[in-house]
Amino acid sequence: MFQKNHTIKLNLPGGIIPAGDLFSIITAAENAGVKNVQFGTRQQMFLKVKDEKYKDFANALKQANIFFESNADIHPNILSSYVTENVFQTANWLREGVYRDVLDLFDYLPRLKINLVDHNQTFVPFFTGHLNFVASSISNYWHLHVRFPKTNQLYEWKALVYSNNIPRLSKKIEDLIFSNKKDFYGKEFINGETLYTMLHKAEHFVEHPISEPLALPDFSLPYYEGFNFYGDKMWLGIYSRDEVFSLSFLKDICAICFKTKIAQLYTTPWKSLIIKGISPADRKLWDYVLGKCRINVRHALNELCWQTEDLSIEGLDLKNYLVRRFHKDDVRTYGLCFAVKTHAKSSVFGSVIIRKQATENANHSKSNERFSILYTKDFNPNTKEYILFRSDVEKEFLYTYLLSLCKYFYELQSEENLIPNNAYRETNQPEEKIEESEILIHQCIHCLTIYDDEYGDTINDIPAGISFASLTENYSCPTCGSSKESFIIAKRDVILS
Repeated sequence: MFQKNHTIKLNLPGGIIPAGDLFSIITAAENAGVKNVQFGTRQQMFLKVKDEKYKDFANALKQANIFFESNADIHPNILSSYVTENVFQTANWLREGVYRDVLDLFDYLPRLKINLVDHNQTFVPFFTGHLNFVASSISNYWHLHVRFPKTNQLYEWKALVYSNNIPRLSKKIEDLIFSNKKDFYGKEFINGETLYTMLHKAEHFVEHPISEPLALPDFSLPYYEGFNFYGDKMWLGIYSRDEVFSLSFLKDICAICFKTKIAQLYTTPWKSLIIKGISPADRKLWDYVLGKCRINVRHALNELCWQTEDLSIEGLDLKNYLVRRFHKDDVRTYGLCFAVKTHAKSSVFGSVIIRKQATENANHSKSNERFSILYTKDFNPNTKEYILFRSDVEKEFLYTYLLSLCKYFYELQSEENLIPNNAYRETNQPEEKIEESEILIHQCIHCLTIYDDEYGDTINDIPAGISFASLTENYSCPTCGSSKESFIIAKRDVILS
């Protein structure tokens, strides 16, 4: 007999999940017979509960005051770059307290997608929301770019928005859009000035004139996996190839968080987890759990730079098929990110999009499937301007065309200063010959940590003056733990970044 599953979506505002809340979710899910959970591109959580267990599961979450939706996504999660703070960048003024203050002021459940993003980072997408707030250079003021629902049209708000006004402004804009769908919803052309005027006639908001245009950094996806130092603490990034995290693993994580007084965890738009504030003395606890649950934290960057639709088995299978080909030929992907789109109405983030083409034949087979390959203008994943590279491509030829597109991307970078040096280097290419007197450093290809003979490695108790060549074969990177073989030779003035 067919047994219905409820797809449960749990919003984690800002990508923040208190360890206590995660434990409550895990407990309720375990009691409902759930084995695994998944995270989404908007930093939310998904799990499936059988119909016979749904009522008890729902009651447990309600008692814990945890919001969820069943078989629906009416209220999208609020996405933020909070996870990047002190890990991938240090903001000028957008710190933990500001994120928390803004998130705490939301006293309603948004129906529009809202992004709260710092302008200095490149880990979290800027414009995948409908209301995209991007921190300005002026303390507590934000640029706003409105992407109208069911369109790719972006309207730049005429003034900077004050932090404490973001929730109230978002609510007012949402109300105006949904009550005036004929003007602001799914149209080929929408006048954003009309929305701006209507809002300011209805209500007053604290604003600041825009004195300089929003300037965003060139895209480069930071390596977001493994153990990494920041200050005197460590952060741990955990990625799952099949996008699934077992409840037993998450339960162990909660236990370590409680034991070591780590209050919260962070989800990312790349469907991964990040834990901050790990004391180096406690690393052995994390290593034990990773080993016990057979979690690998050394995936290559050309696998980490992919995004698929939420809960899409078809998209995940295609991604893994292509990633295997990328691994086989050790393809360089630094500066690019890829997305697989199998549903017409889905939204994915990437500079290269593999899009499944619609077919009118309901009985078409897998062998007849065709795909289009698109790339964004200037290969900037934060733009919505797409350029068609190839159409009607069979699955078996996708890799060949993607390889050509990668080659085209790097050929466009004709001047060295147009793109940072690669953070991922093909091992099957011959190394550039360097005069012995110029060999000054070695650099980890995963986390970019440098070993300089002149300074040694204080963390591993290696004194200054010890050459890299003389290190034992069991030497490992002090930041991410990679093997000695993961270090490549570089000139001091041409280090990877």
